[in-house]
Amino acid sequence: MPLLEPKPEALRPAVPRTASHDRVPDDRAAGTPERLREELTALLGPEKVLWKVSDLVKYASDASPYRFVPQVVVVPEDIDDISAVLSYAHGKGREVVFRAAGTSLNGQAQGEDILVDVRRHWTGVEVLNDGAQARIRPGTTVMRANATLARYGRLLGPDPASAIACTIGGVVANNASGMTAGTTRNSYRTVSSLTFVLPSGTVVDTADPAADELLAHAEPHLCEGLMALKAEIEADAELTARIRAKYEIKNTNGYRLDAFLDGSTPVQILRGLMVGSEGTFGFISEVVFDTLPLDRKVSSALLFFPSLTAAAAAVPRFTEAGAIAVELMDGNTLRASVSVQGVPADWAGLPRETAALLVEFRAPDEPGQEAYERAAAAVVKGLDLVTPVASITNEFTREAKVISGYWKARKAFVTAVGGSRPSGTTLITEDFAVPPSLLADACEALLQLQGEHGFDAAVAGHAAHGNLHFLLAFDAAKPSDVDRYAAFMDDFCRLTVERFDGSLKAEHATGRNIAPFLELEWGPKATELMWRTKQVIDPDGVLAPRIVLDRDPKAHLRGLKTIPEVEAVGDPCIECGFCEPTCPSEDLTTTPRQRIVLRREMMRQPDGSPVESSLLDAYGYDAVDTCAGDSTCKLACPVGIDTGAMMKDFRHRRHSPREERIAAVTAKNFKAVEVSARLAVAAADKIGDRLLETVTGLARKAVRPDLVPEWLPEIPGAAARQLPRTSRTGASAVYYPACVNRIFGDPEGHRGPSLPQAVVAVSARAGKPVWIPEDVAGTCCATIWHSKGYDAGNAVMANRIVEAAWGWTAGGRLPLVVDASSCTLGIAHEVVPYLTDDNRELHRELTVVDSLVWAADELLPELTVLRKTGSAVLHPTCSMQHLGDVEQLRTVAEACAEEVVVPDDAGCCAFAGDRGMLHKELTASATAKEAAEVNSREYDAYLSANRMCEIGMDRATGRSYYSVLMELERATRP
Repeated sequence: MPLLEPKPEALRPAVPRTASHDRVPDDRAAGTPERLREELTALLGPEKVLWKVSDLVKYASDASPYRFVPQVVVVPEDIDDISAVLSYAHGKGREVVFRAAGTSLNGQAQGEDILVDVRRHWTGVEVLNDGAQARIRPGTTVMRANATLARYGRLLGPDPASAIACTIGGVVANNASGMTAGTTRNSYRTVSSLTFVLPSGTVVDTADPAADELLAHAEPHLCEGLMALKAEIEADAELTARIRAKYEIKNTNGYRLDAFLDGSTPVQILRGLMVGSEGTFGFISEVVFDTLPLDRKVSSALLFFPSLTAAAAAVPRFTEAGAIAVELMDGNTLRASVSVQGVPADWAGLPRETAALLVEFRAPDEPGQEAYERAAAAVVKGLDLVTPVASITNEFTREAKVISGYWKARKAFVTAVGGSRPSGTTLITEDFAVPPSLLADACEALLQLQGEHGFDAAVAGHAAHGNLHFLLAFDAAKPSDVDRYAAFMDDFCRLTVERFDGSLKAEHATGRNIAPFLELEWGPKATELMWRTKQVIDPDGVLAPRIVLDRDPKAHLRGLKTIPEVEAVGDPCIECGFCEPTCPSEDLTTTPRQRIVLRREMMRQPDGSPVESSLLDAYGYDAVDTCAGDSTCKLACPVGIDTGAMMKDFRHRRHSPREERIAAVTAKNFKAVEVSARLAVAAADKIGDRLLETVTGLARKAVRPDLVPEWLPEIPGAAARQLPRTSRTGASAVYYPACVNRIFGDPEGHRGPSLPQAVVAVSARAGKPVWIPEDVAGTCCATIWHSKGYDAGNAVMANRIVEAAWGWTAGGRLPLVVDASSCTLGIAHEVVPYLTDDNRELHRELTVVDSLVWAADELLPELTVLRKTGSAVLHPTCSMQHLGDVEQLRTVAEACAEEVVVPDDAGCCAFAGDRGMLHKELTASATAKEAAEVNSREYDAYLSANRMCEIGMDRATGRSYYSVLMELERATRP
């Protein structure tokens, strides 16, 4: 063990705990049973088998209220691996469940035996027929697919609120629809073809002209069984009519029996049955979608009503006027959404009975948009709208930022309301549909039923399609609360079916949640046909038992998860998974959701249990060390949970008092540290990369990998000893060269001015000269200490830089321009909690400006571009995302290049100061997709605006990234 390796006990929860009834039992502490682990490892290879108890726990939870711990998790890379797992399960009598994003709300992605991760190695989008179709792999998120299609003016039909995280495989397997899909734009209607693996291992490509012939040869009994079921259904006129009627409104409860009516061959029937089958019929390995036009002329309004029923009554008027979306939100939803960034704070004061409709029209052109707006105005004129708080306008707008804010509030329904639930309670998301004409009555009946059972639920939904969602919070650790929920569900299901003839699951699919009520909705004849269909396709019951079909009347009460209280920053988490696609360590160790899930399991355990000890042993590296600390999870999370901050706090907890003192001394003597670092980098050029890699590698083994950076060949040479000479007289701004730009020089082979020289030159050229203070050496944005959790050192440097900046800027009269986005973020925002009261007052007077904003807003309007490079690819950093200046990066780049590309897979590089030198595997994993996209072609320039991120991208791509301000200087140089 390295000399200074932190002890796992430092992260042991310090609060008193009572063992939870749903804790992982002690006999699971060793993880996967040895024989199962050995057999799957021999079959697939060790890197594809996750077996530690921490692996099993982090996959046990998803966005649903259920929690089942698998025996093992496998991570297949291709169809051969999938077939091997299915064959193994058949031979051993085991069960298999597929899981992609884990955003499902009803437990259908949870298994108790072999859980198969079909996200990690299953991403990719291929555009076909100039965008008319797209071939998409199942681990690709809806948002990622639409980003590619947008270039062709197209998009997918399904548009679930979880598009940022949910994957195509899950969307198709659940027939998820969303805001605008209804019954005509969902997966069932827009999937052109599927490739899938049946439980037997047979692969079917429904687009293959010979697919039926091949299937008949491989699976004759399956083909015969499907055609016999088709004949039986078609011979029953009453049943046929009932099936057709059930799909006139949104319905994902049970299997798509209309597939037997719509398909004429076994392959066509299977293509329909696979949609909405929830992984119980096979694995969908590829989907070809028929895409839809992306109408870019958008008009939207958020209209407020005195009651939920009044809002519901207005819905038909907007649908008749041509609205593509009419979204309903009740008062609880509206008030909870104030936790979402950008939502007006005065919504917190809305009356409880208030409701709102988010109405949107989309048109391909200006005349179409104007026609829709006239129709919308006519509808609004006849409504009795209310304005209970000042921010409400009740007007239609074309402003993209405002419209985006409306949708952000709406899409945060589950997470915002869930985040505001009482601590320790479990969240249930219900989803049902009624004929749209009965929506107002259904709302009234739902509110009455909730009151009878003591629930104060939040309600929202796709009102245009008669589809409502509501949330219930209860304590799964209390039997009385579980009984109350059970009684409500019994009454709710009967109400929906018997009074409204509705769907118990409109778009979230049956899962475990509604399986016991399937027969209530469909009746015994249709339900039995679903059981027989399952028997024909999966006769051995290998795939996802107890999902969709379950004869246990209390199956929906089994596996309800408790939510023990954890650290305050992470406690609001409802485990939705929206954070995961943004996380740099997603494909390496853990995600933000999983970090919180693991922490919750520790809280379920009694102090010192074998399971807790095993979790703590893994948590240091898997959760704390490999967190980049970039906090992009906070941006993705609708309620702003910053798991990165939580991990920084854990780093602080692991520090010994001696380490904290050394970090503080380093901060106090940073001028000497800075000089030494620059000299060391300069000396490294003469020593050679191989020797330095060897020396630092040995030091890391002897001391601790998280303390000693590893030398990387991509590290540039030293910066010049002297910064450019400037004058304070007449300066338009104070220019603060970040310490990384005072230590590290330009990329290898770069010719031209350094970054400080470029900023000074281009600012003067624009008539906005900048001044570099003579005493910047020894100051820093404090991110070095902040990112590692060294609170004392962080406080020293945070206060020093603010005091210095206040003096340099003449008490805030001049802006402070910072030439590295992470340093801008540090000085502008991250130092604040560590300042003294007096220095917080000084900080309020500062105007901290990122160099990108300075260049785009202040310099470009005054400059003449004399030459442009051909093409440029950009790397927007996570700090730019936090600062909101990604558009300024693009603006400056577009002034310098004929073609500017931001990769669809651009994300945090995870270099994170020096974390990419402490854990180079983190940066390698985080940048893999972006690097592959960048290297798919050649560019003339590789641009960003943060030196350490540029080094990270150099390592990832083999290219030389540099600041866009250096390119701007070249483009405008006389």
